[in-house]
Amino acid sequence: MSSYLTYAETITVHLRLSAHGDALIFGTNPARRYVPGLQLKQRLFAWHEASFYGTDLELQSVKDAELVVLPAEQVIPFFGELKLLEHVAWEWDEQAELLLRLAPPLYKLLRERRFHPSLAAALAGRLGWTWDEAYLSASARQDIGRSSREFAEGLRAAFSAAAFQQHFGTETAAADLRREYPMLFARSGAMEGLDEETWLVSIGWKADTSPFRPLLQLLEPDEQHPAWRLRLVLQDKQDLSMLVPVRLRTDGGITGEWPAAWAGHVRDRAAGWAQNLRAVLPGLAQGAQGDLFASPLNDAAAWRFLTVDSRRLLEAGWQVLLPAWWEAAGRRKPKLRAKVRSGEGEEAAQGGSSLFGLGSIIQFDWRIAIGETQLTEGEFQELVERNERLVRFRGEWIMLDPVLVKQIGQMMQGIDRRQGMSLQDVLQLHLQRRDENRKTDGETGEPEEEALSRVELEVELNDHLERLFGQLGQQSGWPKPPIPEGLKAELRSYQYDGYSWLAFLRKFGLGACLADDMGLGKTVQFITYLLHLQETSADPDGRNPSLLICPTSVLGNWQKEIGRFAPSLKVMLHYGSRRADERGFREAVRQADVVLTSYATATLDQELLQEMTWESLCLDEAQNIKNAQTKQSAAVRSFPARHRIALTGTPIENRLSELWSLYDFINPGYLGSLKAFNVRFIQPIEKERDEQRTAQLQKLVKPFMLRRKKKDPAIQLALPDKNEMKTYIHLTAEQGALYDQTVNDLMNRVQKLEGMARKGAILSALTQLKQICDHPVLLTGESWENADEDGGDIDTPTLIGRSAKLERLLEMVKELREDGERCLIFTQYIGMGEMLQRVLGQELQEPVLYLHGGTSKTARDRMIEQFQSRTLPSEAQPNVFILSIKAGGVGLNLTAANHVFHFDRWWNPAVENQATDRAYRMGQTKDVQVHKFISIGTLEERIDEMLESKQQLSDNVISSTESWITELSTEALKELFTLRSDWSG
Repeated sequence: MSSYLTYAETITVHLRLSAHGDALIFGTNPARRYVPGLQLKQRLFAWHEASFYGTDLELQSVKDAELVVLPAEQVIPFFGELKLLEHVAWEWDEQAELLLRLAPPLYKLLRERRFHPSLAAALAGRLGWTWDEAYLSASARQDIGRSSREFAEGLRAAFSAAAFQQHFGTETAAADLRREYPMLFARSGAMEGLDEETWLVSIGWKADTSPFRPLLQLLEPDEQHPAWRLRLVLQDKQDLSMLVPVRLRTDGGITGEWPAAWAGHVRDRAAGWAQNLRAVLPGLAQGAQGDLFASPLNDAAAWRFLTVDSRRLLEAGWQVLLPAWWEAAGRRKPKLRAKVRSGEGEEAAQGGSSLFGLGSIIQFDWRIAIGETQLTEGEFQELVERNERLVRFRGEWIMLDPVLVKQIGQMMQGIDRRQGMSLQDVLQLHLQRRDENRKTDGETGEPEEEALSRVELEVELNDHLERLFGQLGQQSGWPKPPIPEGLKAELRSYQYDGYSWLAFLRKFGLGACLADDMGLGKTVQFITYLLHLQETSADPDGRNPSLLICPTSVLGNWQKEIGRFAPSLKVMLHYGSRRADERGFREAVRQADVVLTSYATATLDQELLQEMTWESLCLDEAQNIKNAQTKQSAAVRSFPARHRIALTGTPIENRLSELWSLYDFINPGYLGSLKAFNVRFIQPIEKERDEQRTAQLQKLVKPFMLRRKKKDPAIQLALPDKNEMKTYIHLTAEQGALYDQTVNDLMNRVQKLEGMARKGAILSALTQLKQICDHPVLLTGESWENADEDGGDIDTPTLIGRSAKLERLLEMVKELREDGERCLIFTQYIGMGEMLQRVLGQELQEPVLYLHGGTSKTARDRMIEQFQSRTLPSEAQPNVFILSIKAGGVGLNLTAANHVFHFDRWWNPAVENQATDRAYRMGQTKDVQVHKFISIGTLEERIDEMLESKQQLSDNVISSTESWITELSTEALKELFTLRSDWSG
């Protein structure tokens, strides 16, 4: 220090180390007054970055002094590389002086990792670190030896804390430590009797220099020794086959014959082995004299050693030799098997005509499988009565865990073998069987509730059921029935597969859920199935009809499609105010092949429909019963049927409870009660994302659900480039009444009018009729635009319910949007377009575009750009585009859409095709689905039939105008316009 330097102040530092290693520091000045804590922090830690130059350190008040608290992990580093302000004269009390001498060498050991785990800390149940004495100078060791007990204890705590902070302070370093030295975290009892050197070797911290390792060996009974026994052996590290048995006395003495080079190591460690073994295994040879392992082990003691004591020894660092068969036996968890008797299911598997059904009773016998050993029920009971846990049977040792034996007994009692099991039970056990080769951990010292879960109940199938269940899970195994002769359609390959699957499941009375995407033809697949029933019936006159329940909006579509594809099927419509009464229903139903009704009607007429056992019961749009608690769901479940089928494009919309509801309809009871299903699957899957439970549920539902998507490669190849389909829709009662009134008014007027007046009246009525088919509000002129603003107009749900077309369109658009697809919707009427834009925007909660004749070119171009975009944020991306057929029917490229809806018909195929070609053109990468809406029973259906047949009108007559209609006679007009009676209400 320069001679001319003068000190600004003098501070004496006083220091005490707490038992936790924290340094409690206070200062005094030459007047022996306490230096304020803030001032001391600013001076003493002015260069200490770890404490942010003292600002992070806490102050504690003790009487008149303010103490600065330096955390334990910073004590050794701070004093080890002490940096102080030079203009302060620093003086130190005795303990501070001592720490100044010891901190630098200890800090050097920390940096060089010259430390190891502390045995004293481990015995106290915690992880701690201490320095390697061999690397500490003699003077330092003397200083520590002469220090007070409190100081030495605090110094070791500070060193341990610094070691943690510097070397194991990160999560990664801590994880590495636990992985590399698992024995370091063993319970403290495993260390008793060991000196520090031996313990460090046992945990793997230090290399073991002895030429052998001690092992504890369990020997099984043999001819010379009828009981189980333990012995201590020394294993040569160079020659692992060399095992030297030794006798370890209770007083720590040891006898035996080992190589002379081992003698010193044996003598040094034997006493520690005895003490440690008694600490790890408190019940070991209590009070025994002589050899610590002289006493033989009974069955219970051997079982305890195998299942509990051996694990405790391994945790304490011992190595254990167990019988060679034990590891394999530990993996052989007992399985209770229901062995199906040989003849069960034979008739069904060979193609018998009778329905088998999930309720069919299957006879079986019990088998208990332990590894490769198969025991009959009688043999198992004989072994259990011996009351032994380890039993030699047919030359092999078998484990009989008492907890598992008890559970096996309970499981057998829970199923009455004399009454058999249902096919449903057998199928569930087969589908839920676990992988025979999966890895298991063989431990048996677990809590009882965990052990109970280890017994598996399995089913052992006979050849017939093995073949049946194999077909359920593999498409190639499905029988290939002929296509019914009465089918007026050409099935695509996947549609034939769907029909075959329905017929296959029917043979066994197993319900089916056909869940193909919209547009893949679920309708024609089910109609083919109905024809199959008609043509293969052994007793056509005695066969009951099938019942098809669907939403009201698609009743007409079903009636038309059955008539189109299967004209030989007699269809009975049970719907509306004109449906038959009970007596008429019973008479009419005997003449029908299929009865069509709506969900609402089925609920109203539940008692009537319950009277008959239907040949098949099918739900279209089966998501309508997704809530199992509704009257509608309860009603359809109550109808007796020989076979149940669900058709839906969305088997699950929001929750797994919807899947349960669907399956409880097609196969009642198959997934258990809703309460049990909730505990077993819903909560683990929906809340915990349990992958194992998800896989289990998939196994259970897969055999009864056939779901193909348009994106599937096989389906894409089978679909045409453009798939046109007609959607037939009934009128609501309100629409029907308005339609009849409009036709009657026209008929009264045209009889009195001539020339242009007559033509004008016809064209006006024509427009009115077409608008009524779209929505009655277009005719009545009611206000609906501001319903959500002032509450005075028609609300959206009411608006939807008054038009079957609007209701059906909304259903279909929602479904395609769930698949991430886009659509175009064409309509002739501005009012309808505005209503569609409002309703779809509210229901979908996304932007909906509308292009019509009044749209400016700028707005038109912007709409097209937005719709075609694939880069807009999801909340701003329009996916539904409504267009006037005049404004949007030509000249636009809208290939982002692959669905086209013609909400109302233009009646000129060329014009409609031009509109469709907005999506079906160069640049389109997906198959295009074209949906043409037709109000059944109306002039829309009549003119569509004319277009289809081309018998009454030629292409030249049907032009872009509707003037040809004005030339019709009054009688022809009446025939064209009048609402057909079967759909008038």
